[in-house]
Formats: sequence, C-alpha cells, structure tokens
Amino acid sequence: MNNLQLETFIHVADMGSFNKAAEDLYISPPAVIKQINAVEAELEVSLFIRTHRGLVLTDAGKSFYKDATYLLQYFKGSVERAKTAAEKNDHILKIGTSPMTPGQFLIDLWPQIHPYLPDMKFQLVPFENTPENAKEIQRAFGRNIDLVVGVLDDDYLEERGCAATFLSDEPLRIAVPVRHRLAGKEILTMEDLDGETLMLIRRNWNSYIDIVRDHLISEYPGIHIETFDFYGTEAYNQCELNNHLIMTIDRWKDVHPLLKVIPVQWDYTIPFGILHAQEPSENVLKFLDAIEQVIQKQ
Repeated sequence: MNNLQLETFIHVADMGSFNKAAEDLYISPPAVIKQINAVEAELEVSLFIRTHRGLVLTDAGKSFYKDATYLLQYFKGSVERAKTAAEKNDHILKIGTSPMTPGQFLIDLWPQIHPYLPDMKFQLVPFENTPENAKEIQRAFGRNIDLVVGVLDDDYLEERGCAATFLSDEPLRIAVPVRHRLAGKEILTMEDLDGETLMLIRRNWNSYIDIVRDHLISEYPGIHIETFDFYGTEAYNQCELNNHLIMTIDRWKDVHPLLKVIPVQWDYTIPFGILHAQEPSENVLKFLDAIEQVIQKQ
C-alpha cells in the first residue's frame, strides 16, 4: 500500500463518491475504483458500503480512516523534518511551534537575546499537535527540533524523557465562548462558575491542574467537570461548540478566535518553560544561558 492509495481512500471517504474523488484528484473514476479495490484486497476487509445516496464507510473503514489520516500527515511531516535535517547549520536553533507550543514568546525575546548570540538564527518548525507527534518530538529533541515552549511538571518530563528550563508560573485562566453569558466579565468568581460545565484535561496530565480539579470537586459541586484527553484545537472546538468553559493560560489565547480568556479569582498557576533534551546541545545550552540572563534583567 502506498501514499497515493491512502490519499485516494481519504478523498473517497470525504466525498462519498468515486466520481467526485476522481475529479478532485484529476484521475479517472476507474483508476480510483482500482486503487480502492487494491486497498480492500490488501486489508481483506470492505471499507465502503455502496448505497443509492453514495458511499458510506463501514466500521472497518472508519477505523482505517483515522489511521490513514494520521499516516499521511506523519509522512508529510517526516518529509519536512528530513528537509530541516538536511539544512543543518551550527548556528541554527530549531524551535517547534504548534497552537499549544507557540514560538511567539521566544520571537518577542529575540531582540534582547541577540546581543548574547549574534551568530545564532531561529528556525521555526511547525508540527501537527497530536498526542503521537508531541511525544515523538519531545522524546527526540535535538534530532529535528531542538526545543519547544509549554507547560510542564515533573511527571510530564519523566514520561517524555526530556528536561525543561523553568521560565514562569502562568496563572490558570478560563476560556469562554464569546457568545457565553460570562463573556462580558473582566474577572470570574467561583459563583459565576456555578452550574457551568468546565472542561479539564485528564487526571495525571499535570499535577497543578489536578490540584484545581480536586478543589473544585470538593468545594464546588455545582461546577460540572468534563474531562478531555489532549490539549489541542479539537478540545477548544468542542468548548465553543457546546458553549462550555475550558481551563487555559494567557499564552494560548490565540488558539481559538471565538473564545475569550478571562482571569479567575484564585491563585492557581502552572509552570511554563522551555522543553529540551536531557543532554542539550551546545547551541541549546548557550541559548538557555542567554534566556536566563535576559529574564534576570526584566
């Protein structure tokens, strides 16, 4: 099975039609059908049900669709990572960026960092923010990406096999849809949250959020807690779609344009820093030292 067949399968699944997929791919319908038949033969399962309304995925097809989408994204990402690796330069620092690991923080500091590292250059490396990609990148710091910025705790670093340089304690905020009744508030009280559904990342993802979770469950039973598995665009989409609230920080304020990040009357924070390899390269060490000097002067 090759990438062309995977891409054809995804097109057919998205469009529910051999003809529409063929038109979009600029190939003939028989060629599309031949590729789908080849995929089904190799997997030894039926991927589609043919109905008078079009093609519908079978249960096996739905399962394979998720994997095929990931595989295709992973392959495209691997190509970009290979290109990045081919452009090695002793004075280039590769910074991974995604909605949840925004590189803007470091870009804003660059004018102050540059005098310490006049020969150093930044290279921003976008990556798909999925659980699989995040783990792979953090466990392989120094290969295609040198560092990312993000929230952390000791268990998280141990699980990912990486290290971090602490930068700040970020206040925990709540993001609300702009159409929500609380969107006009400048600061939220615990009474404001009564009766609302608050989305929190799964337990054991970060101990600092678990502290908030336990306090809310114990002291504020009127707040409904809804758990999600991973901080990504999908979680924020669900928050907006269902008119719920979600725990967040100011540095994630641009993840979703229809959510407003609002402070809460509490003192909860979460550590924020630069994640990197346990044994960082000389370039990364120089950069971390420069960052430390810049922050000390602020």
